[in-house]
Amino acid sequence: MEQVTIALGSNLGNRLAVIKEAGEFLRTVSKSEIVKSSIWESEPIGGALYSFLNCSARIETPLAPLKLLDILKKHEIFAGREKQPERWAPRILDLDIIRYGSLTFSNDKLTIPHSEYQNRLFVLLPMQETDPDWIDPVTGFGLSELIDKAPKMAIHKTDHSW
Repeated sequence: MEQVTIALGSNLGNRLAVIKEAGEFLRTVSKSEIVKSSIWESEPIGGALYSFLNCSARIETPLAPLKLLDILKKHEIFAGREKQPERWAPRILDLDIIRYGSLTFSNDKLTIPHSEYQNRLFVLLPMQETDPDWIDPVTGFGLSELIDKAPKMAIHKTDHSW
């Protein structure tokens, strides 16, 4: 069993309903209670036109990283995401594996820790709630240090729950 942090994001459709449903889905892959962050709203990035709802969940799973990735991607499609969306395009649901225990791993499908997470306040701020003591095994930095170094963006905690 490994502790895994999943970042969730949505900026199309009923974003809150999508996040809530994804939380229910994550219960099926977690063997313990899910630790959920607050829901944050962030400005669109890249070509996205609408603001995102973002959050993170810490789960415990026996699934290997690539098997977990496969299951997450299938759920994104089930939720209505395009199979090959344009990078930074609007999306109904995005599920990213940010960390998998203290594993470092990279191939053509998956990089752990996630290759861009340290540049994304919309991942770091929710993750600070679910994994406050986590240290990046690559950089040796904790989340507070990573948040200080991350590019600034418009983001705020909402009063939504999931």
